[in-house]
Amino acid sequence: MRTDETSIRSARDRRGSVKSYSDTGRYQPFWSRLCGRVSEKTRFTSLKDPDTWINMVKRPIECIPAVILGLLLNLLDAISYGMITFPLNNPIFAAFGPDGISMFFVSCIVAQLVYSGGGSCFEGGNGSAEQIIQSIGEDEPGRIVSSTVVAFAISSMMTGLAFFLLGALKLGSLIGFFPRHILVGTIGGVGWFLVATGIEVSARLTENLAYNLPMLRKLFLDTHTFALWSSSLGVAILLRIIQHRVSSPLVVPAFFMILPFAFYFVCVIFGLDIGHVRDAGWIFPLVESDLPFWHFYTYYDLTLVDWSAILKTLPAMLALTFFGLLHVPINVPALGVSTNKDDVDVNRELVAHGLSNAISGCLGAVQNYLVYTNSLLFIRSGGDSRLAGFMLAGATAIVWMIGPWIVGYIPVMVVGSLIFHLGLDLLKEALIDTWHSVHYLEYITICAIIACMSILGFVEGILVGIIMACIFFVVQKARRSQAIRASLSGRFMRSTVRRVYRQQRFLHYVSNQIQVIKLQGYLFFGTINQVERAIRDMLDERVWDVTPVRFVILDMQLVQGLDFSAAEAFVRIRRLLGSRDVYMIICNVARQSDEEKALAKSGMWMDEDNSQQTDLKCFQYLNDALEWCENVLLESYFAKMSQRQEVTQTDSLPSVASPRQKMLTKAVKDILEESQAPVIHSNMTQPMMILVQTYSELSSETVPVEFYHKLATYFERMTLRRGQVLYREGDPCDYMLVLEQGCLRSLMRVNHQDVTVESILPGSIVGELGLFTGSDGRTRSMVAEQDSVLWKLTKASLDKMLTEEPHMANKFILLSLHFSSDHLDTMTRYAFQLH
Repeated sequence: MRTDETSIRSARDRRGSVKSYSDTGRYQPFWSRLCGRVSEKTRFTSLKDPDTWINMVKRPIECIPAVILGLLLNLLDAISYGMITFPLNNPIFAAFGPDGISMFFVSCIVAQLVYSGGGSCFEGGNGSAEQIIQSIGEDEPGRIVSSTVVAFAISSMMTGLAFFLLGALKLGSLIGFFPRHILVGTIGGVGWFLVATGIEVSARLTENLAYNLPMLRKLFLDTHTFALWSSSLGVAILLRIIQHRVSSPLVVPAFFMILPFAFYFVCVIFGLDIGHVRDAGWIFPLVESDLPFWHFYTYYDLTLVDWSAILKTLPAMLALTFFGLLHVPINVPALGVSTNKDDVDVNRELVAHGLSNAISGCLGAVQNYLVYTNSLLFIRSGGDSRLAGFMLAGATAIVWMIGPWIVGYIPVMVVGSLIFHLGLDLLKEALIDTWHSVHYLEYITICAIIACMSILGFVEGILVGIIMACIFFVVQKARRSQAIRASLSGRFMRSTVRRVYRQQRFLHYVSNQIQVIKLQGYLFFGTINQVERAIRDMLDERVWDVTPVRFVILDMQLVQGLDFSAAEAFVRIRRLLGSRDVYMIICNVARQSDEEKALAKSGMWMDEDNSQQTDLKCFQYLNDALEWCENVLLESYFAKMSQRQEVTQTDSLPSVASPRQKMLTKAVKDILEESQAPVIHSNMTQPMMILVQTYSELSSETVPVEFYHKLATYFERMTLRRGQVLYREGDPCDYMLVLEQGCLRSLMRVNHQDVTVESILPGSIVGELGLFTGSDGRTRSMVAEQDSVLWKLTKASLDKMLTEEPHMANKFILLSLHFSSDHLDTMTRYAFQLH
């Protein structure tokens, strides 16, 4: 088996391999499936219809032009593959060219029948000895030949097994990770390979096309060579001009059917000798061989096989298998793109390739796989049915049995112009059709793939494209992705806890010390710097003097993941905040998630105990984090109020240098100046005392004590044990509550789970809107989080108040709505910023 990688890759990269065809209608009647034109509802009774018989004759005739084109492509591939299958420069294999062509035809026919029999979803898809010599020695040619052909067969079976396993294990979907522009670049690279192959074939070059000065001189300064390849290129350009003016799909088949006759007509008109024309390179040379088409089977003599020599070729077999595995997942989706076929199942195609290669190996032939270029031209020429595939398989079998002599009568111009035509078409699809339709970085990647594939090789070009795509993806993701969805202060983003109105006013003044940064997307080394930069801006001296920060909450609800660099960046952020005595708070990280594990590994996550005095706090929900920050600020409020009571009325609160302390001190002073403290007498009893505390600061007007005295007579006392349900969602809204002691929890049913919406602390009002508006039912459930004491105003008591004391009732309702208005504003802001 030959291991000359350069020749193998050169031939396979530029021309592909054997062809395949099939149809998806496996449950249709036989002729319907063959023709690909009759509906599934067709039954055998349709044979009585004359149109059916006409169609049975018409469809094969319509497929003839495409079959002729496919046969030409098969002949071209047979010449190229057959002549390089065996190392003809070695005397042992000097006369093996026709046998190589026969082996190729067998592989081609097998693949054609497998794919046309339903293996492929495409209705018109076309589908080393040197080491053995060194191992055995040239003095035993019989053993060398037998070992070589057996190595070919084993290699085909190994490739078939690899294809089949990939398809059966559903691993073909891995191609979905290839970006679309890489496939487009591959199409362009194949187009350039075709152009280069067209030059090689037309110019009758004895070596591969090289990009150097001697080759350029030969191509452009040698008049004869220039005439050979430029005439083929000119014919291809003429065809494209005709196509631009005539849009019929029969243009290409008709053109290439007429072209050979036109060539020989010119030869006759000018009286040219066919032998001289062939010697000048205008017609392919005659294949001199009188051996039968099945002659290569005579080489299979298992008694002469040197299995140790075959074992040494295993690396070469694996390399060829890998090469085929790399091409099929690229060629199949690329063909689907070019034919606008969206239902391509790569797994199905891999299974079909496995069967075709296994059968080919069992029949002693070489490897095969679907070739993009030939399939595309065949489909666009009208070979888009299984019938056309079977017809091509039959035509190829006839040519195989006749022998390779027919190659010697094909004008080089026909094959060369055909290759040029398809190559130019693919280059147009990759370079011109994508202009202004893809991002400029993607277009650069397409051009780079084409350039690298033409200079370095097929595999190298794809690898370069993948690397560039990854680099450009990181660049684009870093430039366009916003790691920070929103940055909000605590004044805008408050917790849903209901508090005494005076505490709410204090938090309104000082909650700018809470900064909430809502993160989003995947945090990696390209985007995490946005977070660091935002926090550094917060801690800048000029900003700090105006808005000092005490808490930075990083909300990770919308974070989809983070890499090691991002986790390490959180450590730097913590040190940065610690230098200013700022709490770093992380919330909304799912339990046992990858994000939690990454943060825990970097030391940025606390499991359960958040009670320790540390600069890092972790909470399950954003509302819990906001509540904790507000409680810490309220501790400062109570401390300032205590200081206020210890000094005389003429003294001011102690002055401190910290901007944060200045803000707290000023907030307490402003609240004290805004309104007078509730008037609480020693002889006051409940519920009058809690009503004074709750309502006295809701209005700028001074409300007399008598108002609260009368109001208290309409309230009833009730108590709740911890965990007791006060009411459930849907219960009647027939009373409101004022909480004196304890704590309540408001729950909402979301996805069959009870979610805490808000917490209610003493001095808060609950259920007032439902009572005032006469709602049909409660929108949430209420549960006692602690043993609680409440004062209830029923609907009957409210109606009685409206009748007996209408002025007082209106005043009470306005004060309650003032409390509700502020709370609804907080809830709306919180809900708006959840996502």
